[in-house]
Amino acid sequence: MISHHIRPIPEIFTDLIGQLTALVRKEGQLARTEISEKVSRALSGVALILVGAILLIPALVILLQAALVGMMENGMEPTLAAIIVGGAALALGLILGLVGWSWVKPASLVPDKTIDQLQRDAAVARHAGVTAAYGETGGPTSERIVGQETAHGHDRDRAA
Repeated sequence: MISHHIRPIPEIFTDLIGQLTALVRKEGQLARTEISEKVSRALSGVALILVGAILLIPALVILLQAALVGMMENGMEPTLAAIIVGGAALALGLILGLVGWSWVKPASLVPDKTIDQLQRDAAVARHAGVTAAYGETGGPTSERIVGQETAHGHDRDRAA
């Protein structure tokens, strides 16, 4: 005798709510993990900026003085030598600052992986809802399942 197990609607909705709750919980954990990783990277960027600034200040003062003295000894006007050396130091400082800022800016903290996963989950849920309501062939699901059970001689629970 073939056993036809068709689940009642309240049981299906209870399972659906449980699965949605578990999905939201797991997605929340994923978001927290991803945000934590991005905040760690941002803090590393800030630390790099600070360490770089601390090390650059005395080194730059000495190097800039040496460059000025070298240029003046080779016959360059002191004002022009100061502008060239100061401009080069400014350009280097801006480059380092911009690299550090790119690691800290708010756009780099967005949890891209989690957002992408949520979009894929929503697409799967929409597809599953259409398939569950109408079946893969477009007909009612219960007729499709009953037809398969009769044709294959076993119930749906063992097939799944």
